[in-house]
Order: sequence, then structure tokens, then C-alpha cells
Amino acid sequence: MKKICLLFSHNLTAEQKFDIENKLEVKEVYSLPEKLQDLWSQVPTDRDLKFGKYLAEIELFLNTTLSKGDYVLIQGDFGASYHMINFCKEHGFVPVYSVNSRLSREVIENGIVKKYSEFKHECFREYE
Repeated sequence: MKKICLLFSHNLTAEQKFDIENKLEVKEVYSLPEKLQDLWSQVPTDRDLKFGKYLAEIELFLNTTLSKGDYVLIQGDFGASYHMINFCKEHGFVPVYSVNSRLSREVIENGIVKKYSEFKHECFREYE
């Protein structure tokens, strides 16, 4: 039975939930506990941040929750994501990300240019 853990700062869309269940054939979806979600969503801007130390509790959570071959949806801070992609590969987890199409439009209102973007989930892709 496949599982997935979300290292992700947003709520899943209906399309993403459908893909997780039907394309990835996942039966259990794990979100991070609140404390760990805060770590993932609010990565400090310290120049010398050591991700191995900063993300150690998330690594422990993954190691105790998942089995080899299970998925981890990773999207967020580039440095934290890079670290966790490598961690997952080293521990036999499958790191994936959501591929989205983007529709963008600009509107000028009262001399101000406003840009609106819409994202639509297309599929999950494995980090290589």
C-alpha cells in the first residue's frame, strides 16, 4: 500500500487529490504535524542556515512514517527542497512535484498594473 507525505505549503486541489489516488495509486496521505509544517512553511532567511540540522525533525518524521518506494510531494524553499529531494533519494523514497499549467493576465486599474495568475495541476513528476 503506497503512502505520500506532503512537504507542501498549500492545500491540495481536487485534481491533485485525484492524481494521488488514481495515478500514483496512493492509499494514505500524510500532512506534517503543525510544528513541522511551520518549519517547512517558514524557512528562516539566515544566510548560513544548515538544512541538515534545521530539517532533522522532518527527516525523522518521514523515516518513521514512510517505507521505501513511498512518495514525498516536495515544493517550497529551494534550498530546503533540494536538501529533502536528496534525503528522499538516499532513503528510498520517491520525491515528486506538481506540474502546473499557468494562465496569466494583466489588468490596468486606475493606472496600476495588476497581474493575475491561475494554476492548473496537470500531473506529478519525479525529481530526477
